[in-house]
This record gives sequence, structure tokens and C-alpha cells, in this order.
Amino acid sequence: MLVLAVMVLLADQASKVWAISALADGERVSVIPGVIQLRLLFNPGAAFSIGEGATWVFTLVAVAVVAGIAHVGRRLRSTAWTVALGALLGGAASHLLDRLFRPPGFARGHVVDFIDYGGLFVGNLADIALVGSCASVMLLSARGISLGGTPDRGVDASTSSGSTATRA
Repeated sequence: MLVLAVMVLLADQASKVWAISALADGERVSVIPGVIQLRLLFNPGAAFSIGEGATWVFTLVAVAVVAGIAHVGRRLRSTAWTVALGALLGGAASHLLDRLFRPPGFARGHVVDFIDYGGLFVGNLADIALVGSCASVMLLSARGISLGGTPDRGVDASTSSGSTATRA
């Protein structure tokens, strides 16, 4: 999980360094005409620039997410959960680094976005990892796959207390 998280974080941060250097003059680069273009934005909010005035809240949320995933990650035995949570951890950690160390200041930094999806929204590689891993988490949960990698069938109350008594 940690290896994948570091790979996502490094790829996202490297792509942001490139975007800042290559697109800083307001240049727009068409990748797939009408669908994908590259343009540099600095996002103080969340998705779709929601909550622009509450950047510090997103910093606290990112800290909680990173800490929570790191804690849960110690129990992982499922490859699918390891991949999903590794990508989620990497994306959240990369956004946290932006919030902590980018202008306008500590814990108020703006996230670097540069992939424009047909004018609908602008994101980055961490966003791709976050959306993909959230979809994976929902699928794994819906299929009842536990963090241990086995189907989560629930616990029978008669066996959970250690009692060997039978039900009448």
C-alpha cells in the first residue's frame, strides 16, 4: 500500500512541477480536441472549487484521511483493498502536501490543477487516483469483501460471544 501511495504522490507532484513550468503563461494545450486540454489553475477549494474560503478545513480533512488510511492499512490482507487504499492514500497525501506547502501559506495552500475535462472541471493525477480508488472502495464494499480479503458474511450473534449454547 505504501509503495503505491508513494508512486501516486511522486507522479502527481512531478506532473504539477511540469504543469507549473510549462503552462504558467496561461497557455492551453489541446490533447483531445473538445474533450481534454491542459491549462493551469490553482484551486483553493475542493472539487468544482467548492468551499474556496475554507481551505484550512480541507487541510484538516486530508490529515484525517491520511491518518485513517494509514491506521486501517495495517490490517490489510486483500490485494484489491491494498491497491484501492494505496491509491487513495497517495492522492490524499499529495493534496495534503499542496495544502501545507503551496501559496498562499501553510495549511491554506492551493491545489495545482491542470487537466481540463471539456470545460466541466479541471483536475490533476491525484484526482484520478482518488476517484478511481473511491470507486474501487465502493465496489469492494458492495461485494462484501473485507479488508482481510474474504467475503464479509456478517457475524452470527450466537457465535460472537463464544457461547456454545444452541438456539431454541
